[in-house]
Amino acid sequence: MIRHSVILKLKETISHESKKAFFDAVDKLKVIPDVKTFEVLKQISPKNKFEYGISMEFENQEQYDTYSNHPAHLDFIQNFWIPNVEDFLEIDYTLYNN
Repeated sequence: MIRHSVILKLKETISHESKKAFFDAVDKLKVIPDVKTFEVLKQISPKNKFEYGISMEFENQEQYDTYSNHPAHLDFIQNFWIPNVEDFLEIDYTLYNN
């Protein structure tokens, strides 16, 4: 299992309409084949500057790579992510077995 998680801060200048379009586009990512357990999250504490999170799971690296290179994901990055996201932190992880 691979969990792909991103926390992000939107640009201060984003309009209400652009913010809605951004999250509508985020929601469409969950229909890309092999995406499991898809969640959009909102920060509730002032511990850091990030406002939102996106988290999803894949069964293996091949499925994650398919998602990463899927035309819908690449379109989202170009048309919604780059124009609207000010800062982000991305992590891809798997279960730790000590």
